[in-house]
Amino acid sequence: MQNIRVFLTARYLPMTISIILAVLLAILIVFDRALYGFLIVPFFIAAFLTAVGIHDLLQKRHSILRNYPIAGHARFIMEDLRPKIRQYFFEGEKDGRPFPRDKRSLAYQRAKGQLDKRPFGTEYDVYEPRYEWISHSLAPTRLESHDFRVRVGGPDCTKPYDASVLNISAMSFGSLSAAAIRALNRGAVMGGFYHDTGEGGLSPYHRENGGDIVWEIGSGYFGCRHPDGSFSPERFAETAAFDQIKMIEIKLSQGAKPGHGGVLPAAKISEEVSRIRGIPMGKDCVSPAAHPAFSTPLELMAFIAQLRRLSEGKPVGFKLCIGHAHEFLAIVKAMLETGITPDFIVVDGKEGGTGAAPSEYIDHIGMPLREGLAFVHNALVGAGLREKIRIGASGMIISAFDMARVMALGADWCNMARGFMFAIGCIQSQACHTDLCPVGVATQDPDRQKALVVPDKATRVAQFHAKTLEALAEVVAGCGLHHPSEFRPFHFHKRINHSQVTTFTHLYPPLRPGELLEGTDDVRFRIPWQIAQADTFKAA
Repeated sequence: MQNIRVFLTARYLPMTISIILAVLLAILIVFDRALYGFLIVPFFIAAFLTAVGIHDLLQKRHSILRNYPIAGHARFIMEDLRPKIRQYFFEGEKDGRPFPRDKRSLAYQRAKGQLDKRPFGTEYDVYEPRYEWISHSLAPTRLESHDFRVRVGGPDCTKPYDASVLNISAMSFGSLSAAAIRALNRGAVMGGFYHDTGEGGLSPYHRENGGDIVWEIGSGYFGCRHPDGSFSPERFAETAAFDQIKMIEIKLSQGAKPGHGGVLPAAKISEEVSRIRGIPMGKDCVSPAAHPAFSTPLELMAFIAQLRRLSEGKPVGFKLCIGHAHEFLAIVKAMLETGITPDFIVVDGKEGGTGAAPSEYIDHIGMPLREGLAFVHNALVGAGLREKIRIGASGMIISAFDMARVMALGADWCNMARGFMFAIGCIQSQACHTDLCPVGVATQDPDRQKALVVPDKATRVAQFHAKTLEALAEVVAGCGLHHPSEFRPFHFHKRINHSQVTTFTHLYPPLRPGELLEGTDDVRFRIPWQIAQADTFKAA
């Protein structure tokens, strides 16, 4: 009797109803065959729900299903639909994360060549703390071109490269689909900018269209490794000889997961990815957190010199997210001690994107872009090395204002990943790590990739690049400048509270040229510089 009363309670009601319906329909079908055609489908539905309910009661994984058979599934369905419902029906223009709707819309409009202007006025509260703006000029300039370039190549580089100030940031084949890589690279050819391979190595899809390539070398050394995973100078030299490869980038760390190493989930490792990377199928591909080829700042400088020699003089640099201040300053000291300098440094902010990372890393580890960029720029200025080394910046950059802001803090150019993903159809579903990308961008499923039409998306990549640089040119001209390299911290203002405003000059105070060598009193640098050592990443 107790068991019967339990099955009559509300939480068991869907299962009770399905059992009663299944039994009644079965009886009717058996005793009146004329009803078979009308009742067989309802019978199978009721029988199926009954089977689901029995399974829910017997399984031991989900407590909610044991207490709410059948009905409990609604909870999991709504949990899956919740972010989609919020994004499509309730999300405000400025609310979405990681990118708000208005930023995504801007990328879509520019990629499609649609009108990207807005009416009526800003939706920002310009008197709220954290609001930022840029000073304009009463004597705006007139620019004939938006094809802004920066030459990358230090004193030891024999094959310098004239890079666009906006390029495709590191995204590996394997993390992205073959169709996405092909569309990005073809768009880079059309627009005259470079495409970073990501640490997954150079795939046939990067080479298909002949676009300029920055080859990223991660700790897994994909494309230039021995079978045991160690660095292979011979394989590196063979690949680096391709004319299409314009620069070499050593990945020390990534903003979204610094100190963690790369992760490609097993679900996304196809036979093709396995062959290109030289990795086994069936388990996650995890790159080491640290490079086996070097372990000290001095060894890093030697590795840079080796790669420059093996590539016959192409620009070689490294990418990192800033962590301990003394560790980067140890690299600077190693530059001074050896006389070897990288041709460029790409500073990745912790707000940067990723295909997969632990929550703790993606949310709370690593320095945000602006602080990291200002630190690197000032460290090189203070050590008298800034003129020899170019700086790139990446991390949640999507508009011309974003570009101008980081260039004012010391960047020579910008790299963008998710903006170009939007250009080829990304809808921010955040399913990158599941191989279930709904638009074919971040998946190795051949059927899902068919949704991405390469010629159409390549055109959008080129248009997004061109329209963003046109907007940057308008901002540059409106500020009375001739090139985005002329932006300085004093051009940018930030509201501290409702009545106080400051400039980036005060938020990110500059060092004088050579100030670290002379002995600085700046609290951001004094102690880290003292404890930094060229022969180790450990503090003195």
